[in-house]
Amino acid sequence: MPTENINLPDMSRLSASGIDFIDESYFESLLSKDKKPDSGRIDEIISKSKSKVPLTIEETAVLLATEEPEIIERIFETARLLKRDIYGNRIVIFAPLYVGNYCMNDCVYCGFRRSNKESIRRTLTAKELREQVTNLLRMGHKRTIAVFGEHINYGPVFIANCVNEIYSVKNGLDSIRRVNINAAPLSHEGYRIVKSVGIGTYQVFQETYHHSTYARMHPAGTRKSNFAWRLDAPARAIESGCDDVGLGALMGLANWKFEILSLVAHANHLMKNYGVGPHTISFPRIRPASGVTLKEIIQNDVSDSNFLRLIAILRLSVPYTGLIVTAREPAEIRKTALGFGVSQIDAGGHIEIGGYVNNEEEGTKDIQVQALEKEQFELGDVRQLDEVILQLLKDGYIPSFCTACYRLGRTGKVFMEYAIPGFIQNMCTPNALMTLKEYLVDHASQETRFLGEKMLQDELNKIPDSPQKSEIAKRIDRINNSTDRDLYF
Repeated sequence: MPTENINLPDMSRLSASGIDFIDESYFESLLSKDKKPDSGRIDEIISKSKSKVPLTIEETAVLLATEEPEIIERIFETARLLKRDIYGNRIVIFAPLYVGNYCMNDCVYCGFRRSNKESIRRTLTAKELREQVTNLLRMGHKRTIAVFGEHINYGPVFIANCVNEIYSVKNGLDSIRRVNINAAPLSHEGYRIVKSVGIGTYQVFQETYHHSTYARMHPAGTRKSNFAWRLDAPARAIESGCDDVGLGALMGLANWKFEILSLVAHANHLMKNYGVGPHTISFPRIRPASGVTLKEIIQNDVSDSNFLRLIAILRLSVPYTGLIVTAREPAEIRKTALGFGVSQIDAGGHIEIGGYVNNEEEGTKDIQVQALEKEQFELGDVRQLDEVILQLLKDGYIPSFCTACYRLGRTGKVFMEYAIPGFIQNMCTPNALMTLKEYLVDHASQETRFLGEKMLQDELNKIPDSPQKSEIAKRIDRINNSTDRDLYF
């Protein structure tokens, strides 16, 4: 798995839609505190969102501006309705896989920044990468997001080589079925290289959309200091064939309402120019990191109540976009967010390089001991995968490891064609049940398997009698009584 020592991409070569669409003065005028939302206007916006039509930035701003408890509760109620109607009770599970933490940037909030002398630097070798993947498979994972520092050695060829290595690993009947990427923005050619090896979503966080805050957090002279290059990254990815892209903003750097408005503006920009919005949006809050003094960075702290509120507003604004709450957040916050907005979570993850270790005495259960000098930031939820799945089952959710849409070409615009009429739920629920069955047979603890089998039967009972229902039951039985795996519609 050779590294590459190539020149940095030409940051002047933006996409065909490469403009700075973050109009700060306009956004801030929309969020002006002296603007009290009209109740009739709020009724119109909530009614529109119930029809599963994405909201404009102006409509989103109205929801952000309201502070009346009754209206905020209506927003939550609508978010619960949309979550149920579009995603059902499925929760997609994945795990982060950190490949290398060398970095050319000096982001003041990050433990991996280049000036942090406390950080222990490392890049996985091909052998070490395969070992990490093997241990992820032993846990029961099928989906991962490979994470790379922004460094000249982590270019598109290196990323592509890593993806090939990950896909090549087999552990009994298990393999990773979808590799998503979190890495530096690439050129058009770079995106074409990584797309050629079958990646899923390419995720680039803007971190903050507020220009002066962005400049303060990302010092001049670093690769990341180029606001426009980073803002344009998802558009270049789409133009290069990566039709599933992920957006994100780090909550706590700038005003959270401004960031949410900007995320919606970004999603709408992609939809307007490419006919498809982001596949996922993330909105993590800043966490402690090695060598970082949070009180010097966080000037816009996001309370738990506002964090949950921003999730609900995003669900109304971008109804068909997957919303991710990672293990940065405490378990209770994640549990609450699942009910009205979140559709994807990571579980049992380690965010240090080489963090997945097989403990022979405990099977695949590895106790999480955090060492910040090896990590990008501190986690808030360190439960093992089986613990998370058990809790999801207790709360009435179907844990899903499904990757069918990627493999059948239901991505980008095609995904929207299926998702908007609601057809995707008819495919996703059966596929989620089959991946749950795999986990129960191959990896689950006794208690998890007991509750999981009950969930399977209850969900099958909800499906009307039909040839499809018979086929679902047949495939679940095949998983239970044979070595058949990876069955999907």
